[in-house]
Amino acid sequence: MQFNHFPRRSFLAAAALIAAVPIVPMVIPSAARAARRMSASEKLTLGFIGMGIQNMFHLDSFLKRDDCRVLAVCDVDTTRRDDAKRHADEKYKATDASSGCTAYADYRELLARKDIDAVVIASPDHWHAIMVIEACKAGKDVFCEKPMTLTLAEAKACIDAVRKHGRVFQTGSQQRTEHDGRFRKACEFVRSGRIGDVMTVHVGIGTSSKFCDLPEETMEPGLNWEKWLGPAPMRAYNSVLSPRGVIRHYPNWRLYREYSGGMMTDWGAHHFDITQWALGMDESGPVRVIPPANPKAEFGAKLIYPNGVEVIHGGASGITFVGTKGMIFVSRDVLKSEPEKITKDALAEAEVHLPQAKSHIDNWVSCIRSRERPICDAEVGARSIACAHLANLAYWNQKPLRWDPKAWQFIGENAAEANTWLDNPRRAGYELPTV
Repeated sequence: MQFNHFPRRSFLAAAALIAAVPIVPMVIPSAARAARRMSASEKLTLGFIGMGIQNMFHLDSFLKRDDCRVLAVCDVDTTRRDDAKRHADEKYKATDASSGCTAYADYRELLARKDIDAVVIASPDHWHAIMVIEACKAGKDVFCEKPMTLTLAEAKACIDAVRKHGRVFQTGSQQRTEHDGRFRKACEFVRSGRIGDVMTVHVGIGTSSKFCDLPEETMEPGLNWEKWLGPAPMRAYNSVLSPRGVIRHYPNWRLYREYSGGMMTDWGAHHFDITQWALGMDESGPVRVIPPANPKAEFGAKLIYPNGVEVIHGGASGITFVGTKGMIFVSRDVLKSEPEKITKDALAEAEVHLPQAKSHIDNWVSCIRSRERPICDAEVGARSIACAHLANLAYWNQKPLRWDPKAWQFIGENAAEANTWLDNPRRAGYELPTV
């Protein structure tokens, strides 16, 4: 990666130094605990909702664990549902539903089971919030894949549900725990002041989603299309949205606004998350949103933080932190800096050391037993995806906005209109549940 596409200039004003904030273990207060601590000998019982490629990866991982037992899977597609059940049954060498894994077409039946401790949700994005809230109300701990939600209102509702019901929640933003720790190290270097005062962060991800314009196709039997759509508008079936059969690729429903925020949220859930971590903003976020000057531009939207740091959508694929003393670039394959010594010299004991975990799954399972908050707790995931949602709104509406991250509301000029964008209309019968 070359950094010469960034201007080499003297910065006129330095942003506030990213403080070396001490990390305090995040433990759920005892008054909010709705579940007891599990003993080390107890198996964690699990249900899986949405059996596409991502949840099949998770299913494989959990089936290898001796401390967990998969009791149920759920999908609105018969083929994927039955394949997931067969996969689990083969692992456990079970021959019937009573001793093996039960397959459900309706996630609510799975949540109603008292013998299931926790659920792993990897449905399309537009279903996440409903399932998360219902799972919390059913007393289940939750692992929900990223992007955590489709809208800003959903993100806040998920935090509220997790807190009210005392659940242990992990968002699937695995860059905090995996990829050889290079994202954690980048954040430690930034928070330790290695690049001086942070001025800009360039988040190199794809673009926003668009409204679905796919033509109608004939659907093979075995998919409950109405349930797949759920809260989204009714429309004709197209295989791009829900390919039939057992699939080993990521379907492109994520390109359409009814179901996802596009690559802005798909990859933004990862890279904005690392940006938030590096800036020490896990409990807050940007306060201003500025669209690009060209209304047709697909890159260039800016999120402005309280200390003046500008987070800009665009640049090399990954995250580039630009400070008064240097730059750091990090992606899943690379961690490098200018000058090179910024990332070559080991962290001193007095510098910032962020939490480490063996893996995202280990961290979640461990926290279920201890009732601590995982490394990508509900508020962490919600505030990270909020950055992506805010950037999308900048492109879609082309208006400068002021955001209050504490109130989860827009304020100031354009606020009345902007606050109507916090959530999407929903089909009758698929309203966002009360917390």
